[in-house]
Amino acid sequence: MIGDRRLKEAFADQARACRSLGSPFMGQLCDLLSERLQRGTPLADRLFDWDGLLGPRDASVPLRLCGALHALRLQGHAGLDAVYPPATVKLSELWSAVELALSDEAEFIGRFIDSAPQTNEVRRSAAIIPAAHVAAGRFGLPMDVAELGASAGLNLMWDRFRLDAGGTLLGPDDPVLELAPHWTGPAPDPQPVQIARREGVDLNPLDPRMAEGRLRLMAYLWADQPERLELTQAAIAAAEAEVTRADAIDWLERWLLRPSIGRLRFVYTTIAWQYFPSDSQARGARMIEAAGAKATDQTPLAWFSMENDGTQPGAVLTLRLWPGDVVLALGRADFHGRWIDWSGEA
Repeated sequence: MIGDRRLKEAFADQARACRSLGSPFMGQLCDLLSERLQRGTPLADRLFDWDGLLGPRDASVPLRLCGALHALRLQGHAGLDAVYPPATVKLSELWSAVELALSDEAEFIGRFIDSAPQTNEVRRSAAIIPAAHVAAGRFGLPMDVAELGASAGLNLMWDRFRLDAGGTLLGPDDPVLELAPHWTGPAPDPQPVQIARREGVDLNPLDPRMAEGRLRLMAYLWADQPERLELTQAAIAAAEAEVTRADAIDWLERWLLRPSIGRLRFVYTTIAWQYFPSDSQARGARMIEAAGAKATDQTPLAWFSMENDGTQPGAVLTLRLWPGDVVLALGRADFHGRWIDWSGEA
């Protein structure tokens, strides 16, 4: 059947993507689901008959199911805990445990996969931090920061993280966590950064202070990547940013109208803009550009994006500054923040 082939191909594609992002276990798990998952239960039939596109830029069905399985493991599902990293087991043993979980925990899995994946990858702050230091160096003003597609708001706390940018340290002396991506290129000069106000927006924000929100955040991390788990736990412990439940572009329109004399407005996205509908993207860009056209040295505006531009490797880093509409091509970054290739401010 066409639906059967679609799902199997989606899991196979996800397996390749996970391996390229440094997770052999997730590659192995997705390959098993591609090869061995069969129709015959309400849960499996739902997956095979899922409407629309299944891949990571759309419904992300493979990640939904893998996230549900990891959530069960994090809650102490004995069968999965015994076969998930750091354990090393035969493929037959892993599949037996997964197959049992799909049967015994079908109700939980069905509820979990109702919502799209949300990772709130903390290591993406390794791109936000240097961009913010560039903007701070240009204007020397306190910042009002806004993140579109903020999930749980963990990357709204970037000013409390420290980045090792190839030996140049950016951030506080007493950080809540430290990021050390593989860095190439000249690092920006450290700047004093002061956040006057931080806000985020998301269609379905997670509250990291609640057990359910924490579980979803941790479930969409990959079990063989303990650094991601540890960094996220540290960020959750320090989380205090408010994320509004709303359409990002509707919210942005109100945010841009707010008076901001003597402050730098710094708005950003990291692997989020691409998921907005095309008409919303166009409307949002027009609004930001219109606000930028009115910016002055006392009301400057910065727009930073870390987004997939269809070019390999990784995501492109772009910073636009007003007044003047200066466009800085800052370089590229790994989608999970494992490396930064910094081009500087030319």
